[in-house]
Amino acid sequence: MTEPSGPTASTVRLTVAQALVRFLAAQHTERDGVRHRLIAGMWGVFGHGNVAGIGQALVEHADVMPYHQGRNEQAMVHAAVGYARQSGRLSAQAVTTSIGPGATNLVTGAALATINRLPVLLLPGDYFAAHVADPLLQQLEHPSAGDVSVNDTLRPVSRYFDRITRPEALIGSALDAMRVLTDPAETGAVTLALPQDVQAESHDWPVEFFAERVWRVRRPAPDPAELADAAAAIRRAARPLIVAGGGVRHSAAEDAQEGAGGRHR
Repeated sequence: MTEPSGPTASTVRLTVAQALVRFLAAQHTERDGVRHRLIAGMWGVFGHGNVAGIGQALVEHADVMPYHQGRNEQAMVHAAVGYARQSGRLSAQAVTTSIGPGATNLVTGAALATINRLPVLLLPGDYFAAHVADPLLQQLEHPSAGDVSVNDTLRPVSRYFDRITRPEALIGSALDAMRVLTDPAETGAVTLALPQDVQAESHDWPVEFFAERVWRVRRPAPDPAELADAAAAIRRAARPLIVAGGGVRHSAAEDAQEGAGGRHR
């Protein structure tokens, strides 16, 4: 990742949702000298838990963050997974939902993204951080844990999960989320659960938080010994068959793979 550039001594007052949208619009990936938008757009179905926060922020920042109207959260997250695969994991989509069934509809798509190491950013609304409402519409009421919400179903299927309970917590969590999304070994579904009161809470943000950042997507070299072992096994085989995984495509190594296969025909 390159260090952001720009002024560092001033702040700007925004809500958490506004700050998050502005931050996401300034994130980029780079590989082989080609730059891409990291978060190219956001899907959303609005309801209680995200309409007054993320919804308002998307309207106010429509010039920098494209919004795609969804009809079902399952379809939105699967569309985001497909986009990540098509982009070669160099670009991703975000998905925002309301509290309750809107969030649980993300679980299968999140599992798909995590299993296949495809970057998807999930932004479900969450319960009030300031107090536990009793009852909140479509709230999961746990008999022995007042801090459990439906969003906790996303924990086991996310490569990174955090609940933003204070505005200032967004800075570190947002950067961690981008790191995971752009790491070929770690990437998958990333979930930032956003309590509905925190989304609309104002905060004085350091201007450098919104500076452009470029995350270089690594292409790690194989271990020389393992590569030599694989080559030796192919040479010994009477009828060698190479089964290449998605990493070949994600690394743009199709030509190298074709060349290696052709030499052993």
